[in-house]
Amino acid sequence: MERADKGLAFMLQYENVAWYDAGEVRILDRRVYPGKIEFVTCKTHQEVTQAITDMVTQSAGPYTAAAMGMALAAYECRNMTAAEQVAYLEKASYTISHARPTTVQRMKLITEGCLVAAKQAILEGKDVSQAIVDHTVESNNTRYNKIEKMAKYLVDMFPNNGAVMTQCFGETIVGQMLKIARQQGKNIRLFCPETRPYFQGARLTATVGHDMGFDVTVITDNMPAFVMQKEKIDVFTSAADAICLDGYVVNKVGTFQIAIVAKYMGVPYFVSGAPDKGHPTVDTIHIEMRDPDFVLQAMGVRTACQGVKGYYPSFDITPPHLVSGVVTDAGIFSPYDLHRYFASGNEGEYTQKDLCV
Repeated sequence: MERADKGLAFMLQYENVAWYDAGEVRILDRRVYPGKIEFVTCKTHQEVTQAITDMVTQSAGPYTAAAMGMALAAYECRNMTAAEQVAYLEKASYTISHARPTTVQRMKLITEGCLVAAKQAILEGKDVSQAIVDHTVESNNTRYNKIEKMAKYLVDMFPNNGAVMTQCFGETIVGQMLKIARQQGKNIRLFCPETRPYFQGARLTATVGHDMGFDVTVITDNMPAFVMQKEKIDVFTSAADAICLDGYVVNKVGTFQIAIVAKYMGVPYFVSGAPDKGHPTVDTIHIEMRDPDFVLQAMGVRTACQGVKGYYPSFDITPPHLVSGVVTDAGIFSPYDLHRYFASGNEGEYTQKDLCV
């Protein structure tokens, strides 16, 4: 089986996202990458859950980590009866899927897909942990291949010698869009806002772009308007943590303000990802508020005086009138017509059907 991470950057390789082996899960610590290549080792599924909560891995990384956490949970309960194993794994599925409140719906699809694979392995007397790992690799292949289709539609929107602005770290779509751009001979310049307070744009998106041989420029989070105007940005693009069926896009905080600027400047904003059935309207979204003290420092160095307060929403919500199109594996859809995506028989990026193959 040829893996779909072939030819992508170091941090997009499955083993370098999160991996289960011999009773532990290793997760690339994206809080310090690329300055350091370090892995956080988790000995229990609760530690995997905490690592996801603590932002050891971000973007789509938690979905692979969650699956590997389920493999670890299977190892933990390996000596129990079949019924006890199922009960243990059901509880682990709930724990892991609720590591971060805004992404619970997608995370449940991951952990519940692993649960189906585990139950089958238990029935057949197979190594349950290995069955979950094998299932995860197959699921990742399915997702990466879907995202490659998205990338082809997205790159069609790029001019041959274009300037593209990103936001935060879109994980797989970043690698796939650059791979497709390279295959099509499109000479893309990337402009990456730094994405405080974790600097995912500066550290992760920029590193993937550089690793794959592209011209990459990092800008601070208060520069997008000037850069769009001065550098003649052709396209603004991001992934999404959720795309509601009513067209509202939930992504890393800062996406909304860049979308406003893009609209004003006449720059199209294309968000990549399939709509989420679990979010029929924007009212179903719960924005995660993180430790406000974290915005009072930068990579461990305090930047504000003692006594001032911080404010840290992890995500913001971009309304559909600022979105030029939703780039899916089945083409580009209007944010006002996302029900048509499912009406055409498409299943989405994270689905029970695909995750249980």
